[in-house]
Amino acid sequence: MSKLKLIFKREYLTRVRKTSFIVGTLLAPLLLLVYMLVIVGLSTYQGGEALKVAVLDEGKMIGQLPDEKGVRFQTPQGKTLEQLKQEALEGKYDGVLQVPAITNLDYKNLSLYYHSDKKLAPEAKERIESRISKKVRDFKIDSLKLERKKLEALDTKISIDPEKITPGGEDQSEFTVGIGLAIGGIMSFIMFFMMTMYGQMVMRSVMEEKTNRIVEVIMSSVKPFQLMLGKILGAGAVGLTQVLIWIVLSGAVWFIMMPFMAGSGDPAQMQEAMQQAQASGVDPEEAQGMGLKLIEELQRQNWWALAGAFVVFFLGGYFIYSSLFAAVGSAMSDDMGESQSLVLPIMLPIMLAFYLIAFAGWRNPDSGLMVFASLFPLTSPIVMPFRMAFNPPMWQVILSLVLVVGSAFFFVWLSGRIYRVGILLYGKKVTFKEIGKWLFYKS
Repeated sequence: MSKLKLIFKREYLTRVRKTSFIVGTLLAPLLLLVYMLVIVGLSTYQGGEALKVAVLDEGKMIGQLPDEKGVRFQTPQGKTLEQLKQEALEGKYDGVLQVPAITNLDYKNLSLYYHSDKKLAPEAKERIESRISKKVRDFKIDSLKLERKKLEALDTKISIDPEKITPGGEDQSEFTVGIGLAIGGIMSFIMFFMMTMYGQMVMRSVMEEKTNRIVEVIMSSVKPFQLMLGKILGAGAVGLTQVLIWIVLSGAVWFIMMPFMAGSGDPAQMQEAMQQAQASGVDPEEAQGMGLKLIEELQRQNWWALAGAFVVFFLGGYFIYSSLFAAVGSAMSDDMGESQSLVLPIMLPIMLAFYLIAFAGWRNPDSGLMVFASLFPLTSPIVMPFRMAFNPPMWQVILSLVLVVGSAFFFVWLSGRIYRVGILLYGKKVTFKEIGKWLFYKS
């Protein structure tokens, strides 16, 4: 045990004292801050001068158009299309929007013609189409002499509010599914990221010592299994240290960003957005009620159970994949390009689990495929935390935990048998058939 402690201490201190670790750990929150500032800047960026558009209303149904963000409409009277085109060439306008007259009110499609030698940006195109569409709709309502209030009454917002049947059933809200998807997706992404990054950290550590032949000196005093296990524990401790530092520094970044986020909004734009929301029929009290329901749904989550299961699945998944990465690192030959084929079988289950969540999990977290993936030890560390947010049957969670913990012990033992042979093997291209033989070598 004392030798394992020494290996763990050496692996941990060697890595946390590296300049690359210190710089990378400290720069990550700083890069996050820069990223957030860039996002805030881009969200308020106007893109230069507003686009000046001359509107030729051939059917007299548009009238005066209010300016959009980044688009200024002008409706010159008594001018032909050719005259407006000439003025656009002279630089008075950026383009001429020709709105044909509607000959049949039953037509649902209307093609507008934008005359300009400059390309119309997608955002400007969308804003122009949206503004003209509303004006045409109003024109049709007035032409057909329809009552606007009755038409607005036809628009009905439908939402499903789940209700329990049995007294002991779980009380759900319309936000239950969305909150579950968000929590499960975040946990699964963290699992995917951490297992991949820290598992490969173990592999690189093994490869470095093998390439530099330092391992030959170390192996003279410790057993191969102790060396491999010490590396796995040390790299895991390094990863946890880095994550804790990131959490603390990221919290500081958010506190720094809050004044910028609060002050980035233009009061005039915010007031205009509120007026548009009220005009579109959004009730402020209803919006406040939805916010309270969202908070209640977040408070209803069993955060302690989620956190506990997350830790167990992370440790189990980390030991499974870090041991496999360590075994692959010990089997790497001098030709790194050829040896990369050994990494592919390890990465496939991780990638498969992530894709299962992305393409199947959000549709039905309790489907047969997702249940199997949440029980299979190579995918369950990523898939089961996702399903945990949807309260799967307790027997599935317990079975998955037992299989993950048991598989972690098995794969550490299995990788140890590969590591003891491969770490001292040089100058030979290793195949899966060769690795299979190593499992049965006597100590």
